[in-house]
Amino acid sequence: MKRAIITLLTDFGTRDYYVASMKGVILSINPGCSLIDITHQVKPQDVREGAFILSNVHSSFPRGTIHLCVVDPGVGSPRRPILLKTRDYFFVGPDNGLFSFAMRGEKVKTAVDLTNPEFFLSRVSTTFHGRDIFAPVAAHLSLGVKPEKFGNLIDHWEELDSREPEIKGNNLVGEVLHIDAFGNVITNISEEQILQFSRGAPVIIEAGGKRIRNLKKGYWEGERGKLMALFGSAGFLEISVREGNAQKVLRIKRGDRIIVTR
Repeated sequence: MKRAIITLLTDFGTRDYYVASMKGVILSINPGCSLIDITHQVKPQDVREGAFILSNVHSSFPRGTIHLCVVDPGVGSPRRPILLKTRDYFFVGPDNGLFSFAMRGEKVKTAVDLTNPEFFLSRVSTTFHGRDIFAPVAAHLSLGVKPEKFGNLIDHWEELDSREPEIKGNNLVGEVLHIDAFGNVITNISEEQILQFSRGAPVIIEAGGKRIRNLKKGYWEGERGKLMALFGSAGFLEISVREGNAQKVLRIKRGDRIIVTR
């Protein structure tokens, strides 16, 4: 029998006891499961960043993996704790849009509002559902408990708004979607969208008041310390600096405009 895999993605950081508490609860219920940290460095309360990271990593794991995700600024409020089952994966966490980007590539087969206290810790705090609800639910799920046992079936869940690039005249206008730990600026403009827009013509990318001409095949093609544009591992247009930090050079943030011109 293969070992169950539970991944963890949170904004808890690693300084405090929060992540260790969740792991302790899970291992107390299923000592034989494998725990994999995706990240605990999501910006505090930044649901959109957590959703982006999850959407780019969840499908790298084996079928049956349980993704336990807690970026939960609404903890203790009426927001629902949920479980989503797709063909290949399970997702456990708050119903606040955290799973919405990942679900665009998945088909939800079962969705559950976690209402059955039988699978929670005996005392549920109003501030730490990661430990008291989500961790024990994920652990019981890893032991084979059916999703329907955890609560009431639901047919909808929260979605983050989707801001798609737009063609305006001779421009393709998008925005900064994410900035990674290296300062690489990842946009919401996909490789497919740029190729359709450019029709093989050279392009100019404008960001933070600076212009970048054409696209590189990889970081190695860029000049040290100079801005360059390329398609990153997530399939989106990315602005980088070889051996540098593009975000600091451009002084831009998530949501800022990116313009591509033929």
